[in-house]
Parts: sequence; C-alpha cells; structure tokens
Amino acid sequence: MADASRVVLGLGGCVDYELTLTAGVLERLVADHGIVAAELASPPATVTGERDLVVSILGYVARGRGGEHFVASAPALESFAGRFPHRVTLGGTSVRAGILMSRLGVPSTLHLVSVNDTFRRLLPPDGDHVSSGVEDTFYPHLIVQYDQGLRVRAGDLDITAPFPNRLIYVNDPANGDMLLTGDLGDRLATADVFLVSGLNAMQDEEELDRRLAELRSHMRRLPRGAVTYFEDAAYHEPAFSHRVRDALLDEIDVYGLNEDEMQSYLGRQVDLLSAEDVAAALTALRELIPVPTLVLHTKYWAVASGTRAGEYADALDTGTVMAATRYCHGDDFTDEDVDRLRRRPRRPESVAFARALHERMGDTVHCVPGFSLDVRNPTTVGLGDTFVGGFLAALARGEARKEAPEEDR
Repeated sequence: MADASRVVLGLGGCVDYELTLTAGVLERLVADHGIVAAELASPPATVTGERDLVVSILGYVARGRGGEHFVASAPALESFAGRFPHRVTLGGTSVRAGILMSRLGVPSTLHLVSVNDTFRRLLPPDGDHVSSGVEDTFYPHLIVQYDQGLRVRAGDLDITAPFPNRLIYVNDPANGDMLLTGDLGDRLATADVFLVSGLNAMQDEEELDRRLAELRSHMRRLPRGAVTYFEDAAYHEPAFSHRVRDALLDEIDVYGLNEDEMQSYLGRQVDLLSAEDVAAALTALRELIPVPTLVLHTKYWAVASGTRAGEYADALDTGTVMAATRYCHGDDFTDEDVDRLRRRPRRPESVAFARALHERMGDTVHCVPGFSLDVRNPTTVGLGDTFVGGFLAALARGEARKEAPEEDR
C-alpha cells in the first residue's frame, strides 16, 4: 500500500452542486427577470442575486468561456440549483485531484478548511485528511456546465454556445478564510509532492498576506527534492493573483494554468492552434511567471515550458489521458475506458501544432496533443482538476523528480 503522507494536496475543498444548463429553464429566467441582450456585453462584476447570476452565466455561454465568481448571496446559489436536476459531489482542485489519484492507486493527504458528513462520506477511503475548521460547515459551490450548441432565445436575446465549458459560483466563508492547520509543516516534512491551490477564494488583503507568510513558513519543511505544484484559478479579487505569485514564485517548481487564465493575464485572445501565437504567449507568460516549469493545459493540448520540459512528458500525457477520460465518461469511468481512450487518435490539428511549436521553441517546450473526441453529452466539470491529478500521480510514481542541489548529491 502506498503511503498517503508522500503526497499532500491543499489547501481547501468543498461540496459541489453540479448541474447542466437547459434552454427551457434559462429562457423562463430571462423572461421572469426581464433580461435583455445588451446586458450580456457587460455582465455584473459582483453577483448579488439570481438575476445577476443569470446574466453572468449567459455572458459566458455566449462566448463559450469558463470562469469562477464570488456570489454575495448564498440563497441565490441554492435557488438557482433548485431549478435544475443536480448531483452532489466533492470539489476543489486538490480534492478532485486526490479522488483521481486514488483511482490510479496513489493515496494522498488532503488539507481541508471545511468538512461535513457529506464530505466524509464521499472521500476516498485510502487517503487521509486534516481540516483547519473547528466545526462542521456546509457551503456548497454551484458548478454549472453547458453543452456546445446550447441555444437560448427569449425576448431580443438569441445566443448559442460555441463550445462546451463550466462555470463556478461560490459563497464559502471557510475557503475565503483559508486557515492553515498548525501541523501542515510537519506533514510537508515527509512529502514528495505538494499541491498548492485554492488561494483564489480569499478576499481580504491583510488575511491573504498573513496566510501567504504562514504557508511559506510551513513550506520550508519540505524535503530537498520534493516537487511543489501550484495550480492557478480565477481570483475572486483579481488583483490578488499578482500578490500570490510574488509571495510564492521562488517556492514553486511547476506552475499550472488553463487557457482562460492565460488569456486573462495576457489581456488578449490567443489562437490555440497557432504555433506562432502560442510561442509568443508562452514567452510573455514566462516573463510574468518566472518559474522553473510552466504547464499550460487547454482543450487542444498540454504543454510544459522550461529547461526541464521534456522530463514532464509522462506527467503531461497522464494528465491529458485522464482529463479526456473524464470528458467522455464523467466520474463513472473504468480501467477499460482509460485503456480504450489511450488507443484513440490524437487531434490531427493538435499533432500538427505540437510539431510546429517544437520546431519554433526547441527543447524548451514539450507538447502533448489532445484526443479526437466526439461526445454527445461531455463532462466539462473538473477537467483541469483531473489533469492535475493525473500529472501529480505521475510525479508521485517517480516519473519526474526535482533534482537535489549539487551539495546534496
């Protein structure tokens, strides 16, 4: 049995209400709230109620984009979820990654900020968890997915989703506080892999700075040779993204993000199948985020950028395979599903892109093409988290390790 103490996944988790949007319900909500098409061009920065929530969702659907937002009204989340059939699952990057790793035979220790009976019931039995919360709390997150081609027509509004994607809406004081356990450093002292995620939910600047200082103190206990993976996300307070990076960059070995986060940082759209455009984007990103290895995972491919990019080839491929399996089969995939997925052809345009990117950037990049997938009702929730879980499972199995300094060899 593998040792769960070798992999520590943090920093928070949650219970999710997962639902898939349907045109009929959305059209009734548009009519009930008197929403007009012009509002979608500038959706509300702060979601204060169900009307704002609907406008925000429709704006994303029209662009085929994903995102994450704080919602000032917790009842609005419950009300909206109640209008659709929904599943109760566990969420948070670290938790979803841990569940996937458990399926791959790699147990982990989860650092949580909130637990409850639902959480305990759904956690994998082979791992361990610790929570900074002093009592049970329940702050469900609304996870909204929509299919490509979803069309909403009501009043003067007529939109069609160009791509499938997912949205996250949150009112969660526990993850907003992101308290750390006092023994986190002791747990990191025996870890080979440490995942940092979830700081995007914090909204108080002074609290964030305190938490970052505490986290850095705990991380000093990591053994030489341990790999720290930071997974980015949409910050509820966008200005905090730079603050977190400045505080943690010198402690991060691998920095992961998706295309939405990349384009948000660059302030422009990137043609994900243009080697020239992506090469320019990666160059700009590496100036913004100067870490040893940058990992960008998208719907078309996953790429590692850095002097050791090739050493993460297996991790990139494992993450890509597992995310594609989830896209096709959701949570209920089998080992046979994974094996069949591995044998499927890669997207021809992604294969051509990977070749062109390597020709342009050389061995400073390693790109794994995505799969050719035609799925009627795909799962778009948790794909990035699943990629992270696959990537970290490969690291935990020893397929990539940070070299120890010269004096330690």
